[in-house]
Amino acid sequence: MSTIDWGKQEPGGKGAEGPDAADGMMPRWAVSLGWELRRGRQLVLDGQIRDRWWFEDRPASFREVVAGVLDLRGAEVVGWWDPVDGLTFPLPEHAERFDQLVARHASPAARPAASPATQPVAANGAGPDQRGDEAPARPPTRRGAERRRMGARALSPTTAGRPRSFEDVAATVHRLVASPDAATAFVFQDVDHQLPPDQPESPLGYLRLRAAMTDAVTPRPGPDTGPAPHARNAVLCAVGDVGRLPGWFHLEDPRIASLHIGPPDPSERRLWLSWLRQEFKGAPEATRAETEALLGATDGMAAWDIDALTKTSWLRNAPLQKPDKLLEQHRLNVSVDPWTQLDRETVGSAAEALSARVVGQATAVDAVAAALQAAYVGVDFGNSGTARPRGAFFFVGPTGVGKTELAKAVAELVFGDQSAYARFDMSEYQQEHAAERLAGAPPGYVGHEQGGELTRRVQERPFSVLLFDEIEKAHPKVLDKFLQILEDGRLTDGRGQTAYFSQCLIIFTSNTGAETVQDLLAERGDELPYSALKAHFALAVEEKFREIGRPEIYGRLKPGVVVFDMLRREHIVKIAERLLGQLAESVRERHQVELVPDTATLYPWITARMSDPEHQAYGGRQIRNELEQLRTAVVRHFIERRPPAGSRIRAGISEEGEPRVTRDGDPQVTHEGGV
Repeated sequence: MSTIDWGKQEPGGKGAEGPDAADGMMPRWAVSLGWELRRGRQLVLDGQIRDRWWFEDRPASFREVVAGVLDLRGAEVVGWWDPVDGLTFPLPEHAERFDQLVARHASPAARPAASPATQPVAANGAGPDQRGDEAPARPPTRRGAERRRMGARALSPTTAGRPRSFEDVAATVHRLVASPDAATAFVFQDVDHQLPPDQPESPLGYLRLRAAMTDAVTPRPGPDTGPAPHARNAVLCAVGDVGRLPGWFHLEDPRIASLHIGPPDPSERRLWLSWLRQEFKGAPEATRAETEALLGATDGMAAWDIDALTKTSWLRNAPLQKPDKLLEQHRLNVSVDPWTQLDRETVGSAAEALSARVVGQATAVDAVAAALQAAYVGVDFGNSGTARPRGAFFFVGPTGVGKTELAKAVAELVFGDQSAYARFDMSEYQQEHAAERLAGAPPGYVGHEQGGELTRRVQERPFSVLLFDEIEKAHPKVLDKFLQILEDGRLTDGRGQTAYFSQCLIIFTSNTGAETVQDLLAERGDELPYSALKAHFALAVEEKFREIGRPEIYGRLKPGVVVFDMLRREHIVKIAERLLGQLAESVRERHQVELVPDTATLYPWITARMSDPEHQAYGGRQIRNELEQLRTAVVRHFIERRPPAGSRIRAGISEEGEPRVTRDGDPQVTHEGGV
């Protein structure tokens, strides 16, 4: 927000008589618009063109601000075209002036001889802007005069005295701005909807519009004492997303520039909050410090959002004194908060519930349970309104020990739905451009309209457990996105829409250091204490982040680092028991046959197989790999013997150490599966 003294900037103009004639508050982008007009540039305005702004001490629409700036710059006619209303005039008396100009230029006799539209073409083919050697004008012919009369009729008003269609308006505007008779300015809004890129006639429409922009001339100073005229008659284009325009339209000519319109800055938000303050619930009791806290919390919000925030404070019983609660209720817009639905007993027994899913990881389970309890109580440092995620963890340890399983268990425990869990494989984000997949491609690039994979997920499901697997494989540009998430709790996609992570649990996993665990196990086996394993992985991860040049990321994650233990001998049987139970359930559901594991032979066999340090290094996945031999024997039994529904089969290990399946009542029939 800036205070601009237009009179002081234009000595000799009307404003020079006194600064009050033209002073006023206006957004920074409007200030930039004024400067670009003085430079003689035509502009493509993109961004929040449908928001409200503070202009000359009052709320104003985008249209009112732009028209006001053009009027301050001395425009005698300000016209506004859009696909719905056609050509309109936002300022009084400008429609009548436009009609007069069109009538004047409709007559060939009144056409200025010096206008670029009527200047003779040089003999060498150079136009008036090409500095070619001038050739004398050819004498007018009867056919040429008739052609000019036909052109004048084409430019004359076609409906109710004024052009309406884009083609007619563009042709008329081209004619007027190419004449120095008057200072004119025209804005074409939402032209991207009128000329979609997939339509064959759209390129010609953009060429017509660009011709009007680039052929505009400097108007002659008028007899009055108004401000100095434009450096060039203005033809502006206003769109919500510049990426929907063809790049060549505004990038190939240095006389055309882009001006992005972002959300209100802090000074303008302060004006909005001052104007709307009494409409918030609890406003009379709010202190200045609480109002300032809300100012910081509304960073990135549009003016219309701030207005809607006042309604939220009453609808959701969130007073001005609690900006964090107010912003959360406004952003999430949900009637049921899963965090508030958790009962004290569920949170208090979270460790037991998670341990039932994840075997042998007491340290990791306790750390996550403590974070859930802290999130439930809601006590944290700071009160900024940009809340960080509910919890952020960095799971590291041997492969196959339950890191992913713990994330799924947390999602089901907190949100009652395992689909609240989302996994992102960071091995797919090793290239620099992969960062665009998370937050969306920038305007003008393929996939821009779809947004980012991560931001879209959080916008659709703000209550989620997000797992970023093997984080060390991601490109540093991708890691920058995570820094923003951890610090600010939000991420803005390429469309300008913000995803808030304040209700999410963030989990990063890494297998860094796992490649050398086998050597440790070979040396000490089951005697390797957890403390030594923890020190090994903590050092390996820290060195990895230093190696990729991003130690600050590890610094932010370090409080949430959880080192998973290796699978001990006593845990192998529990995991095998769970896997065998899943196999039996599959047989029962599919074939109505009861599968009975022979634990007397299976448990010693799997324990012996997992005593190999090479097998130990792969954790629970290796247990499943070993039991795959037993599943193969069960499948072969069904293929060859077709046991009837209601029968019982037994699965175990033979004396030779091979998986074996037998059917009750027929002990001689066995099916073995080889290694």
